[in-house]
Amino acid sequence: MAVISPVAVRPRVTAIRRLATALVLVSAATVVVEVAAPTVARAETVQVPLGSAADYAVLAGTTVTNTGLSMITGDLGVSPGTAVTGFPPGQIDGAIHSNDGPAVQAKSDLAVGYNNAVARTTTDIISGGLGGTTRTTGVYSSVSGTFGIDGTLTLDGQGDPNAVFIFKAVSTLITSADSQVNLINGAQACNVFWQVGSSATLGANSTLRGDILAFTSITVGAGLTIDGRALAVNGAVTLDTDVITLSTCVPGELSITAPETVDLGTTTPGGTVSDNLGTVTVTDQRRVADAAWIATVVASDFVTTGSPVRTIASVNVSYWSGPATSTSGSGTFTSGQPTAGDAQTLNLSRTAFTLTGGDGVNSATWDPVVSVHVPFTSVVGQYTGTLTFSVA
Repeated sequence: MAVISPVAVRPRVTAIRRLATALVLVSAATVVVEVAAPTVARAETVQVPLGSAADYAVLAGTTVTNTGLSMITGDLGVSPGTAVTGFPPGQIDGAIHSNDGPAVQAKSDLAVGYNNAVARTTTDIISGGLGGTTRTTGVYSSVSGTFGIDGTLTLDGQGDPNAVFIFKAVSTLITSADSQVNLINGAQACNVFWQVGSSATLGANSTLRGDILAFTSITVGAGLTIDGRALAVNGAVTLDTDVITLSTCVPGELSITAPETVDLGTTTPGGTVSDNLGTVTVTDQRRVADAAWIATVVASDFVTTGSPVRTIASVNVSYWSGPATSTSGSGTFTSGQPTAGDAQTLNLSRTAFTLTGGDGVNSATWDPVVSVHVPFTSVVGQYTGTLTFSVA
């Protein structure tokens, strides 16, 4: 009389965007899962939306006046005023828009961005000047209503290229001659915003990084460098032998991470092992309008490591994402399989999660469940398969 040994199953998962699962057939009948969850970093704040105004290095309400050999990289515009003087001798690597359709739209978008900055919730109140200090991501307001920079202000991104810095001055922004705004540890000028309730006056031979959003006017001293934008909602922008270069962010990435290792344990022939795999996260740092993405998952066959090779076909592997455990950013996040009853076999690529109608940086995290059915014909041994997660 033949004796049939029970069969045990142990799945294991490895890789970052690929989930590899080892299935071990032994004489036990228990299931063990080991999960290494990734860490997701998120920016504390989001950019001020500028719309089409982002194309302008200089934008004014009444006039743009220049003296000397200023160099502007980016468009220059004025609306509802029409006067642009001093070009040449000033040079523009971009287009000039004098109260035309694009200038009118840019001014409208600037007003939206300005109001957005005003409405941001303050995270820190500054009682003195900014010179000689180091600031990390946040929304800063001045006790006196005026921000002054005398010396060097350092903005520390702390390794996050999406770190955003917003400075809100009820009254004025005044920088001294030879003052500096320096960026360290991944901070980018495109993520720095100076919201000024009245006017900004920038000292000669200084360097400012970020976008100035002044309600009235901006006066740029001689020999000054701006890595960003000079945008005045209602008044004039006055230049004098200055260099203004439109700042742009290094594009962020759309990425997905999954547990490195998952061990689904053991079962006998005809049995099924099932458990959570651990955290899967999509991180979208592309900062695009109307952001959308689709995350998918598919499984390989499970095969033994010994000889002869034995196989458990991927049609025996089923999966459901479940609801999101956390999300950030705007848009509609939708699970591919919200409940256990929606589980799908992974012999084909399946939708794991989607985002539609998003805007800017966003993320979604979920803890999916995978099940492996072991056919009665399976023999004792270790079986290894791969779950591959992708996002586009």
